[in-house]
Amino acid sequence: MASQDLVKTTKDYYDSTDADEFYYRVWGGEDIHIGIYESPDEDIFTASARTVKKMTSLLPAIDENTKVLDMGSGYGGSARYLVSQFGCHVTCINLSDTENERNKVRTKEKGLEEYIDIHSDNFEKMPYDDESFDLIWMQDAILHSGNKEQVFKEIQRVLKPGGHFIFTDPMQSDDCPDGVLEPILKRIHLGELGSVKRYRQLAAANNLEAVNILEMPDQLRQHYTNVLKGLNNQREELTEVCSETYLENMESGLNHWIEGAKKGYLNWGIIHLRKK
Repeated sequence: MASQDLVKTTKDYYDSTDADEFYYRVWGGEDIHIGIYESPDEDIFTASARTVKKMTSLLPAIDENTKVLDMGSGYGGSARYLVSQFGCHVTCINLSDTENERNKVRTKEKGLEEYIDIHSDNFEKMPYDDESFDLIWMQDAILHSGNKEQVFKEIQRVLKPGGHFIFTDPMQSDDCPDGVLEPILKRIHLGELGSVKRYRQLAAANNLEAVNILEMPDQLRQHYTNVLKGLNNQREELTEVCSETYLENMESGLNHWIEGAKKGYLNWGIIHLRKK
């Protein structure tokens, strides 16, 4: 699928009532990313919040002068956490108007609208000046791009020298056999996922050096297992706001992710880079 067609398909999906209601209810309305679990039965909200705290712990000091770009910001939970903890300024960029509206409402409820700007835009071509940000933050969003080379070029362009780029992403393992991820790729309209090896290559090509790479594939398996449990436990409630077709497709998709993780075909983790 061409890059612009993929952008539209992704936007239409996350703007849909089905997707919005599912993610908002199952994730607790703050985050749409994989959590770090301390026990298998831990709730999604707590584990997702731990991911944000873990990423923050890997970064140098953030303060009120730090300008942050949150790419693929979803419902804005990470942006609100960063602002509440450090008083920094965060610019959120996200394709989904529906998610952005929820972000705006919750940000206003928290009294943080002075510190957080929220924009509907495509991170493959961002409307920001060169070297505008001290920190770029991204969680489980780059997988949706069909032009990851362009995403890294844009990140390199808008990041200040010495600035940091930290992100998480559902990936394929470096030694993943060809063809085994077809059911997953078909659902998200992609030809391939990223990988640690691929992101190292893109980083090197864009003047970004690796600071820390934490691979945690078991957290991907655990997270999607818990999301599937959440779907089943809330099925009656979800059927009131989501179509049965959507829920059936979601259940099938989650099972493909879980099986791929069990077989060692998938990976997830935190990748922390710095611009030279």
